[in-house]
Amino acid sequence: MSFSGSSSSFSDSASSADSSYPLAAYGWDDGWEAEFAPYAGQGCLPGRVVRVDRGRCDIVTADGTVRADTEFVVPRDPMRVVCTGDWVAVDPEGDPRYVRAYLPRRTAFVRSTSSKRSEGQILAANVDHAVVAVSLAVDLDLGRVERFLALAWESGAQPAVVLTKADLVPDPVTLAHLVQDVETSAPGVPVLTVSALHGEGLDVLVALVGAGTSVLIGQSGAGKSTLANALVGADVMDVRAARDVDGKGRHTTTTRNLLALPSGGVLIDTPGLRGVGLYDAESGVGQVFTEIEELAERCRFHDCAHEAEPDCAVRSAVESGDLAPRRLESYRKLVRENQWIVAKTDARVRAELRRDWKRKGAAGKAAMEFKRGRWE
Repeated sequence: MSFSGSSSSFSDSASSADSSYPLAAYGWDDGWEAEFAPYAGQGCLPGRVVRVDRGRCDIVTADGTVRADTEFVVPRDPMRVVCTGDWVAVDPEGDPRYVRAYLPRRTAFVRSTSSKRSEGQILAANVDHAVVAVSLAVDLDLGRVERFLALAWESGAQPAVVLTKADLVPDPVTLAHLVQDVETSAPGVPVLTVSALHGEGLDVLVALVGAGTSVLIGQSGAGKSTLANALVGADVMDVRAARDVDGKGRHTTTTRNLLALPSGGVLIDTPGLRGVGLYDAESGVGQVFTEIEELAERCRFHDCAHEAEPDCAVRSAVESGDLAPRRLESYRKLVRENQWIVAKTDARVRAELRRDWKRKGAAGKAAMEFKRGRWE
């Protein structure tokens, strides 16, 4: 397989199965080679997007990094724009060069935009691990951790939580309690403590991200850029101090950047996220709250809202102390938010929600009338 107009070629000695092939370090494999075959016949070059900026992107190819325009790839649809992490077919030469298409994504990390049209925004594509960075410099916001994890699970990636700035919690007992709190909110997810400043815990994280592609997400001030620099082994990302008053930082990372790691794997660093809206993340929410989903199977009614229905196994678990009230409230909040997002674009879901609201309204009215009758 060869590309006309370019010195790059796939031969038996430099195939995707050969680790010496330049794109192998960025995740190129036999699957991507097969997906790219139609574009190879058109003379295009394969490459991976390492940065997108205002309609143009940097793409690493076997011939080096090139700059290309993305206007041919449906720019008006935010779910179909070229994104950091995409594998693309790019013109072999020309000025300007163009991205002709991106290969079908294996996974996509998507959040809801602030648009009233309830659009999705792709933060990273073809991700194997979603690393949620949480700073120990401020009080833990477990609800926000659960929100990030719901998006991570929904993306198809394997999530992990990294508690950064662990050196600021010198007491091992206190640190252990913090880890336990996060583990309770993140069933099935590894929780690591790291101090990038002192290099503590980095070896475990390096092993985790050493295979495949990882995306680093979290709020501003969580220490993502410092962590990225530690993993890369160089000051590739700008770092600024977080505010002492609330631990928040400014957006030191303003674009999503894909970085090759010296120990293997690639890392996508993202800007700090202030708003983390769900986008059709029903299964992701379910995976974050697996214990509630399992309890719900024992409720009398299959559509139990876990509010006032009789024989509700979820409420019984709260009353017995087996389920934390905070977990149930967080679950309800994310379920309601996700239903609202989906309903904005799905007429069937809107109709179901209206019926549910009417049913609850009628039940509430009947309960009030019953009480009045007893009082009178």
